[in-house]
Amino acid sequence: MTEMIEVTIDSVRVHLMTPQRVVVLKQTDTERYLPIWVGPYEAEAITVALQEVEMVRPLTHDLLKNVFGAFNARIQRVEIVKMLDDIYYGNIVAIVDGTEINIDSRPSDAIAIAVRAHVPILVNPKVMDAAGIVPEEDMPEGSAQPKKDAPAPLSDEGSARLDVFKDFIDKLDIDKLDDKDKPDSSPT
Repeated sequence: MTEMIEVTIDSVRVHLMTPQRVVVLKQTDTERYLPIWVGPYEAEAITVALQEVEMVRPLTHDLLKNVFGAFNARIQRVEIVKMLDDIYYGNIVAIVDGTEINIDSRPSDAIAIAVRAHVPILVNPKVMDAAGIVPEEDMPEGSAQPKKDAPAPLSDEGSARLDVFKDFIDKLDIDKLDDKDKPDSSPT
């Protein structure tokens, strides 16, 4: 078996333009990240567990964890085992009566279970090599900054639309605004 890479949950982030969420996993021994897009409900299930929020009734992932316990199955770890056509495949590994069992899972569900069971999250190195992200390092001092292109010229229509703001700014009496900041020297 290939030596798996241990990761931790770095963050659960929201895409501002869509209902999609992304779970960012961080490799434990280096600055490499694996983003996994998940649905809003799975993201909430992970976040609730990370924040250790007590629910009145068990959520689906709490129920699954309880089922494992009811059958004397001990969750050992969860794994992100492969990526095929931009779809990640997960695996929940448990021990039942001394036998290791593997349960196919979506990574989001496996991660939600891992947080609740306090077990490691492991990623296949091939997945990490294919989809892992290493942030750009800071540029050393004195290095050349990337060349920026000049902004595109405004069209006549765009310029006309901005004239409204120019007229507004020209009408502001900046001196009066500055006077408000000065202490009042009039006698009381």
